[in-house]
Amino acid sequence: MWNFTELLISYPELTAFAAIAIGYVLGNFRFGSFSFGPVAGSLFAGLFIGQFAEVPVAPMAKSFLFLLFLFGIGYSAGPQFLKALKRGGAQPVVLAVVCTTTGLMTAFVLALVLQLDIGMAAGLMAGGLTQSPAIGSASEAIALLGLPEAETKSLTSNVAIAYAVCYIFGSAGAIWFCSYLGPKLLRVDLKAEAIELGRSLGMDETPAGVESGYRQFQFRAYRVPEGSAVEGRTIALAEQNTADKRLYILRVRRGGELLAADPDFVIAAGDILAISGQRAATVECLSSQAEEIEDTALLDIPFRAAKIIFGNRELDDKPLSEIAACSWARGIYLRSITRGGNAIPVAPGIHLDAGDVLDVIGPQDLLATAAPRLGRELKPSQATDFIVLGMMIFLGGMIGVLARFTIMGIEMSIGTSVGVLLAGLLTGYLRTRHPFFGRIPDGAIALMTSLGLAAFIAMVGLQSGPSLIPTIANVGLVLPVAALVVCLTPLLVGLMFGRFVLKMNPILLLGALGGSQTATPAMAAVQARADSPLPVLGYAPAYPVAQVLLTMWGSIIVLLVN
Repeated sequence: MWNFTELLISYPELTAFAAIAIGYVLGNFRFGSFSFGPVAGSLFAGLFIGQFAEVPVAPMAKSFLFLLFLFGIGYSAGPQFLKALKRGGAQPVVLAVVCTTTGLMTAFVLALVLQLDIGMAAGLMAGGLTQSPAIGSASEAIALLGLPEAETKSLTSNVAIAYAVCYIFGSAGAIWFCSYLGPKLLRVDLKAEAIELGRSLGMDETPAGVESGYRQFQFRAYRVPEGSAVEGRTIALAEQNTADKRLYILRVRRGGELLAADPDFVIAAGDILAISGQRAATVECLSSQAEEIEDTALLDIPFRAAKIIFGNRELDDKPLSEIAACSWARGIYLRSITRGGNAIPVAPGIHLDAGDVLDVIGPQDLLATAAPRLGRELKPSQATDFIVLGMMIFLGGMIGVLARFTIMGIEMSIGTSVGVLLAGLLTGYLRTRHPFFGRIPDGAIALMTSLGLAAFIAMVGLQSGPSLIPTIANVGLVLPVAALVVCLTPLLVGLMFGRFVLKMNPILLLGALGGSQTATPAMAAVQARADSPLPVLGYAPAYPVAQVLLTMWGSIIVLLVN
């Protein structure tokens, strides 16, 4: 055992990887709707290993990984964050500001009442509000206070220890409130509310598992029978009859000749039409009225799938139903929408936000015309723009250090962590406007955000491990109770504010509450109770705003308590 301990101490870089691996194992365990997640799991793993060995951790390594994480999360959230500040996401954004500010003030008041030190206060806020990045910003703020080295190390350790204790109660409390207590207080039936909201957006009421099957798109050939309703009509008029089904004629065989499907082409009996559309629509409208033909040559039209980052400002205020009716959208089908990494429903009443990733499919020539109208096609790339990556992290960090301001007599700076986060937001936003600026592949961003934070938190745990048991023995049950207060107070205030001031729909309100505490499991629990994906529409605008504010609050609470 002694030799193994010496090995852990001698090779701290290998010990950090072991903590990450163990953390991901712990994070994958689920207890109902609750799971630790890989970040909290890595912290617990680091704290556990720290009971057996005082593993040396290089401060620069921690800071490097944390800044990579912050830039990556900002880069990913940039388009959604700035769009959320506009009219479409006003309610969830205001709610996020109210909830996060209430959480900060609740933690501050409790810290004063319970006489917690700076590190405990910051860890209480970060854990109660389930915001792991606040550990980094708080630790940086403590380091800038100019305290003796031993005191700085002790306070920084207390941040991690308090977070580890409080996170369990903060996460479980958010899940319970959003999925159970919140609906009880609102006196609403989540399933009924979700169905009603879905109707208003034009969503089908088919169960989610069946619905996804009917979104597969078909390309079939049908012979026009004698006396058909489309006989003698132009292709444009024939398509108008099924405009709500979005069935399109893309090619025609007349006799032995293949003809282009011009809008003015007049359909005759015996023509074989190559028709594209949703499977359900083709079966419903055509199978009983026309004979389906197997015609390989007629149907041999190149189709292509593409992912497009939406960025057309002229289409911001239009629902999908209006966009689908545009002439350039003919023959193009939307398979899914991803907003801020979360899948949102595809329905006629949904409005697109800048930065949404659209998964579309259609004939290659038509897609080439439609893609620039929607935004920028996201083409796979393995190249990372390291010039932009390095310079934006450098400039953001320097601005964070040099920009100082005074509030109520307290001199503050936003710090390198918040500065880099804001630089990431700006870079992500500029990327949607200028396609060749700051290109970073999705895989690289995923590595920065997942490994960066998990490794940083694991190192924090390793460093704080030896202080874990003495610190917990001193605070007893104070922290768990305080964590529940910090968790539930902003949720209760946000629920009342969102319902009676903002007049939000209950489904969107509960989703936004999950986003306001960056608690993805809480939003998922609401989705499960509502049997609907719609809560994500409230969650998506609130989450990036809360992510930025709660990270900043890590620095602010240190300055307030100091």
